[in-house]
Amino acid sequence: MEAAGIHVVYGLVSLKTHAKLCLIVRKEQDGIRRYAHVGTGNYNRATAQIYTDIGLFTSDAAIVDDITDVFNYLTGYSNRKSYDQLLVAPVSLRSQLKALIDRECEHHKAGRPARLIFKLNAIADPGAVRKLYQASQCGVPIDLIVRGVCCLRPGVPGISDTIAVRSIVGRFLEHSRLYYFENGGDPDIYIGSADLMERNLDRRVEVLCPVHQPDLRAHLRDVVLDALLADTDRVRILQTDGSYLPVTTPPGTDRVNAQARLLDVYSQMSSSAL
Repeated sequence: MEAAGIHVVYGLVSLKTHAKLCLIVRKEQDGIRRYAHVGTGNYNRATAQIYTDIGLFTSDAAIVDDITDVFNYLTGYSNRKSYDQLLVAPVSLRSQLKALIDRECEHHKAGRPARLIFKLNAIADPGAVRKLYQASQCGVPIDLIVRGVCCLRPGVPGISDTIAVRSIVGRFLEHSRLYYFENGGDPDIYIGSADLMERNLDRRVEVLCPVHQPDLRAHLRDVVLDALLADTDRVRILQTDGSYLPVTTPPGTDRVNAQARLLDVYSQMSSSAL
């Protein structure tokens, strides 16, 4: 790669770079313009065919500025400790996620709409589990879509009454990470690379990026997350005792397969774009 003129940087000592970022600097007729891509999955041709992931391609100046600073951080040209748009580990991701969860508690206490929906691969960080328990004890409804390890126990009286946890294992490996905050009726959605694990929050370079465009936020909430929460075919529900049970549906009721539904949605979108 270096022989072809590519500048290769090997990362930071003691930190694995796990963020999925691409920064493009392009000379256009009106000057230099920057674009960025933020993904939830690896830039890997093989896994792209069997993993479900989400990406955002943007020229939003504030987001691109932050991503530029992340690359400067990785190459040793910056030691920035806070970012305007991005949640970046190990710098600020843990503290900012806690603040966002606390904000949902305040909304609920004030009678405003409050809800958390997290879709991710694993929940194993003790601090994150405690914070979600606290949000449940405040009364915030919490839906967690966790494909793999989940150290949180839902439905424990007085501790996690408002938490539901589901795992979907289907044709494709569920790999995308989405963090949804109802925020009093003005929802925030973040996508990115981080699971709620100690290594992701403290020992890796991770990025969560806000999705600002209203139509994209609506799509992620009303199409993607709604389909996953409606699944009755490939889903297993985590019980309080740590076991997983399939969903039972009334006789004669069609089962909902979220991945098949989303395949249909995107096939129709692709056909209409041709």
